[in-house]
Amino acid sequence: MEDFGSLRISMVQSHIVWEDVNENIGYYGELLRRLKGKTDLAVLPELFTTGLSLRVEDLSEPDDGNTIRAVKTYARDYDLAVTGSFMASSGDGRYFNRAFFITPDGQEFYYNKRHLFSMAGEDKYFSSGTSRLVVDFRGWKICLMVCYDLRFPVWSRNVDNEYDVLIYVANWAEARKKVWKSLLQARAIENMCYVCGVNRIGIDAHEFKYHGGSLIISPKGKKLFDAGEKEAKTVTGIIKRADLDKLRTKFPVWKDADEFELKI
Repeated sequence: MEDFGSLRISMVQSHIVWEDVNENIGYYGELLRRLKGKTDLAVLPELFTTGLSLRVEDLSEPDDGNTIRAVKTYARDYDLAVTGSFMASSGDGRYFNRAFFITPDGQEFYYNKRHLFSMAGEDKYFSSGTSRLVVDFRGWKICLMVCYDLRFPVWSRNVDNEYDVLIYVANWAEARKKVWKSLLQARAIENMCYVCGVNRIGIDAHEFKYHGGSLIISPKGKKLFDAGEKEAKTVTGIIKRADLDKLRTKFPVWKDADEFELKI
């Protein structure tokens, strides 16, 4: 019988082999294998099969390409949900930094990154997403976002407790590591939800350095689980429904939120 009172989340923090889809699929597949029976949800970094490459025509895949086929196999064989992002092709000449959420029984959910990192030229090669994603998984509502989305709080606003967990998969540069931690805490507090941020480590071909710093934050902004910095490490934390429900009942800030209309 499934226990909806808690959820095990594994932050899979590691390096990414530059532009080598097959190597990364195999590498992260082994990390997922080690989680069999130990977690409900494994969170991989943003663009875990390529890194933040701009070779979209060469490296992008459809949703039924090698990356998602492999992830579906891992999710099924190891009985865990898997989320992350990959370089996706739409078939009509557009490309997306597409987050995925794949369940053990093969359900597929997708979210296209809304805020593209113009300072790295991402907006010149990828198209921006136009809708949010909230997944219902084992009794938890999970909202999935990607890296630079973290800087834009309106996009993540949790209206009427629409979701319980907010996840950011990222390639977040080490130069802005203090911002990463601060914004993850802010998103948890203002949305009264758990927040999980998973970032890569290492150096990419553009010589951007990544520190990791993957975290799970409580709805009060407290650091619950920390994968540390500059180390390939998988950390599994358990979040509890009772703690979230108690806070939302005792201190119902969400009832006093402003109404607004978001224009895309």
